[in-house]
Amino acid sequence: MTPTIGICEDDADLRSLLGRALADEGYSVNAVATGREAIEAFSGTDHQVLILDVGLPDADGRDVCQALRAAGVTAPVLFLTARDAVVDRVAGFRAGGDDYLTKPFAVVELIVRLEALLRRAAKPLEAARPGGLVLDPSAHTANTEHGSVLLTPTEFRLLGALAAEPGAVIRRRALVQAGWPEGATVHDNTLDSYLARLRRKLKPLQTAESIVTVRGVGYSLR
Repeated sequence: MTPTIGICEDDADLRSLLGRALADEGYSVNAVATGREAIEAFSGTDHQVLILDVGLPDADGRDVCQALRAAGVTAPVLFLTARDAVVDRVAGFRAGGDDYLTKPFAVVELIVRLEALLRRAAKPLEAARPGGLVLDPSAHTANTEHGSVLLTPTEFRLLGALAAEPGAVIRRRALVQAGWPEGATVHDNTLDSYLARLRRKLKPLQTAESIVTVRGVGYSLR
């Protein structure tokens, strides 16, 4: 089966270049320009690898990745970015990314990295979980059929980290790293306050999931 590569890149010239190069290598390509389009195009479909630009016009590509992970997308993600600081790379990995390529780059290197991601992929893309939360990185909202609530960037990252692994217990340290990826002095009661606020915001949405406290360990979305 021909692997399908999803590309989200707002630069039209680069998007076209990548599309042609990957098509020449025998890949099927689905290319979009915005974070909102990426959520619509890549959720619940059979892309084997996703390429996400970090600096999108309507959203941070890392937030897009979190929203896709929350929707059940497991395809490996390769981030493209002009920023190469360690803190930026770490934030990308903590958002659910698998590899990081700094602009400008050689297309041949991107192709080699894609091949490596395809080899390492343990399982195919899963369909989005029906009836649960949908995260919108361009609007920074959490949505269900019952409504929508606006989230702060930190709330969005925390909820994204929980929703990416439903049922799993996410340790407090991992949540702090997800919520404050650039580093900050975060007290225990600060994290607890944010999670309590998230619970209040999610209540009107009548979600199938709820944020559960696992005392002494962390939190879980169940």
